[in-house]
Amino acid sequence: MAAAKLHLSVRPFCLSFVSSARMLEDSVKVVVEAKRYQQIPDVLNSSEVHNVNPFLFLSTVRENTRVQIVGEILQSFTSIRPRSRPGIAYSSLLSYTLQSSNPLPLALAILQRTLRSGCLPVPQTHLLLSTAWLERRSKSHSVSSILLEMQDIGYTPDCGTCNYLISSLCKVDQIDEAINVLKGMTRAGCIPDLDSYGSLIDNLSELRMTSAIIETLNEMVVRYGLSPRKETLVKALAAIRANKDIWRAVEVIELLQNEGVHVGFECYELVLEGCLENRQFILAGKFVIEMTKRGFIPYIRCRQKVVEGLANIGERELANAVRQRFAELRS
Repeated sequence: MAAAKLHLSVRPFCLSFVSSARMLEDSVKVVVEAKRYQQIPDVLNSSEVHNVNPFLFLSTVRENTRVQIVGEILQSFTSIRPRSRPGIAYSSLLSYTLQSSNPLPLALAILQRTLRSGCLPVPQTHLLLSTAWLERRSKSHSVSSILLEMQDIGYTPDCGTCNYLISSLCKVDQIDEAINVLKGMTRAGCIPDLDSYGSLIDNLSELRMTSAIIETLNEMVVRYGLSPRKETLVKALAAIRANKDIWRAVEVIELLQNEGVHVGFECYELVLEGCLENRQFILAGKFVIEMTKRGFIPYIRCRQKVVEGLANIGERELANAVRQRFAELRS
């Protein structure tokens, strides 16, 4: 009996929800058919129904017409203030498009407008976008050709859109494809920025992919003249050190120095500690002298280990040079 009562009480609620959802979709459809697109945010923001997509009716129109309608909607939203007011509309449009039969490049255009409005897509967008992207790429389309398809509907690829795509691919462990996107951006006329490289290097560092980290840093610094953020550089060097590739970590420091990139004390100390961990005392001695030339004095524990390590392997001349250097600096 109790179960029967519960069933009867749930049924009216379900019917009410379905009815409300249908009314919301009908309201949006009426506004769209009348081309009163700027009213869409008000309709959605005033609704208490949030678990349905009000743009499902677009599935009933031809693809070309659907693309045209969505393009007109996006264009109409550009004059709305505050810019974040169409946030729910952007989210619904993006979710609907990514789950449609041919999501790209329209989804990229919606994503671009969403990001430029200051809104962030819902978390599941990362998975939906990655899935749509990989499916298109599986059909032998190049990165640049997919990005440039945005021009066919009146949009131009930009860093914000590409960076979100890179982040999405990294979140689903598609690091190689994220690297492909980074390399393909330039051919699409979109020059990578700090966020493009920072996001990728952070993820490469988590996976401790030494060669990819160094290659990406080199491209970032040498080719584009960008200086890695402190946090990104620390993560990268920590990953290289964790892999015991300490010689390569020193080479990264040298590269950055030669390119005029500021390298902070934390990075030097991190690499020096790696030299000591791997008992590379000669390398540590030479590195610590270069370190002091930059005005950085290692912690006393590291200073002692360098001198003692050199003495123990018979490198007394270098040990004395290091000790003398510390004395000159009164440390």
